[in-house]
Formats: sequence, C-alpha cells, structure tokens
Amino acid sequence: MHAPSETMDTITWQHFEQTDIRVGTIVEATDFPEARKPAYKLVVDLGPLGLKKSSAQITKHYTKEELTGRQILCVTNLGKKQIGKYISEVLVTGFADENGDIVLAQPAGKVPNGSKLM
Repeated sequence: MHAPSETMDTITWQHFEQTDIRVGTIVEATDFPEARKPAYKLVVDLGPLGLKKSSAQITKHYTKEELTGRQILCVTNLGKKQIGKYISEVLVTGFADENGDIVLAQPAGKVPNGSKLM
C-alpha cells in the first residue's frame, strides 16, 4: 500500500458537491493519432446531459472494441479543454497503476446514465 505523495487540504461538503461526477456509457471509441501521448477519442452518453466528447489516455489497458458499452465516471463541469484540434467536454476518471497507465473508474453495477456520484 502506498502513502499519498502529498497531503490534501480538507474541503467542505459544499466544495465536494460542486464537482459534478456522473456515470456515462461509452458509445464510441476511435483512435486519436494527433494526441501527444497515445489516447482515444470517446463519445459518452450521459443520459439527460446528452452525448459528450472526451480524450482519454487509456490505450494500455483497453481496446476501442472493449470500451464500447462500458460505464465510466466523468467530471462534467470542468469546462471544455482543447487538445490539438479536438475539444474534450468531460474528464474521464481513473487511477494510475504501478506503471502510470490509467485504469478507468467505474460503478460496481449498472446505473442509469447521468447518475451523479454521491
């Protein structure tokens, strides 16, 4: 078990609630050859929030084919981020493994798209 590399400041419940983390289903995953680091372009169905685009550096653990239909957790209120000519609308969340490669954060069971993390 690893200790955190840095101590985080304590936040209030209201601060936590300001981070909008929602579940969505990946409906499309394509290559992103223009990205500096290997990545996929994703389209995520976030239910009432609609379809959102994201870039994700998850090529080490996942193929495009196995991503389609997978539910993931996304931060939806960080604003848009331009990555080259691509606009990412949500942040796909995950954890770095021992090699620094990303493993997706996912719900333990199927939940409705757009459900908010509580």
